[in-house]
Amino acid sequence: MKHWLEPVLEKENLMAKQHVVLLFGGNSSEHDVSKRSCYNYYKALEATGKYDLSVVAIAQNGYFLDADRSMKIMMQEDEQPLVDSYMAELKEKGILSPIKALEDLGQIDIFFPVVHGNLGEDGTLQGLFRLLDKPYVGAALRGHAVSFDKVLTKEILTQNNVRNTKYLVTHAFDEKKLTWAEVEEQLGSVVFVKAANQGSSVGISRAENEAEYEAALKDSFQYDHKVLIEQAVNGPRELEVGVIGNDKILVSEIGAHKVPDQGGDGKGWYDYHSKFVDNSSVAFEIPANLPDAVTEEIKDMSKRAYRALNLQGEARMDFLIDEDNVPYLGEPNTLPGFTNMSLFKRLWDYSDIDNAKLADMLVQYGFDAYKKSKEISYSFESLGEEKVGTFNGKDGNKN
Repeated sequence: MKHWLEPVLEKENLMAKQHVVLLFGGNSSEHDVSKRSCYNYYKALEATGKYDLSVVAIAQNGYFLDADRSMKIMMQEDEQPLVDSYMAELKEKGILSPIKALEDLGQIDIFFPVVHGNLGEDGTLQGLFRLLDKPYVGAALRGHAVSFDKVLTKEILTQNNVRNTKYLVTHAFDEKKLTWAEVEEQLGSVVFVKAANQGSSVGISRAENEAEYEAALKDSFQYDHKVLIEQAVNGPRELEVGVIGNDKILVSEIGAHKVPDQGGDGKGWYDYHSKFVDNSSVAFEIPANLPDAVTEEIKDMSKRAYRALNLQGEARMDFLIDEDNVPYLGEPNTLPGFTNMSLFKRLWDYSDIDNAKLADMLVQYGFDAYKKSKEISYSFESLGEEKVGTFNGKDGNKN
């Protein structure tokens, strides 16, 4: 039999819970990946019993959907009919209509973006959260925006002495095109061609001759007007490291993965299909079998990159290590995947932080970052009456 106070206490506890709103979807190529990541974060936060949870799906047309439809989409119901019905019910389509669904969620204590790639990982959503003056999980706008641009990232890493691969940059508007002969002379006979501003493994190709190079450029320029061309690493192993925290940084165990025909002269690499569709043939190793000194170097490089790129909350650092065990930081991922296939998710399990604890920590990092941001002053001094200097010997205050 329930004690007579239990219903009252349960109500008070419910009211005391902080309302976390998870956002997923968006118009990036990782739209469906985002659904799966959001589901896992939702279940992790639910397991804590600490939060009142809502989800918001961002349709590919940019509209935020209501909580009920969003939940159905996250649970893998057919998305398009739900989007169509929501759009049909919108009575007015004004400038703020795309985010109108947020009004129906009541008090929002913190946003938890799980939108991979465009919008979520380039700083766009973080700008919205700032305008709404709400806490949010993950890096600040500038951390996302800079890290999303592969060229800017490499420039900052290089400036901060964080080892990364040699590279060239080409633009769609360049009058003089970067030829394969020039690329081969400066970077060698095997390169990776990447759209500078895209998510994980999208717009990326391997090239080792002129025909492959031209095809790779054509593919990458579909996704961005700026393209990065990177020198390949000899006999590479691919490694991933999870990094979380704000001022105090935690680094996970290092994970390694290998796809068939990778290493040596093999042409295999960890592409989009291997990451998100079928990684049944990928061999994973946690922790990665590395010399202790190399393990410490990679963790130190991860921390220094995290600081240099102004990251907070969460990130995944992707590394390549060559046949001589020399590590190169490939790129950061400021909103790493959290699907069942995502190594980031599993790295923390092996680092004694389960999913529920990790998700809870990320939320608290978001609150902490917001609180700290309030210490920054944006006050201004009233200008008062204008007093202009002289122009060519004449009083500038006179028209």
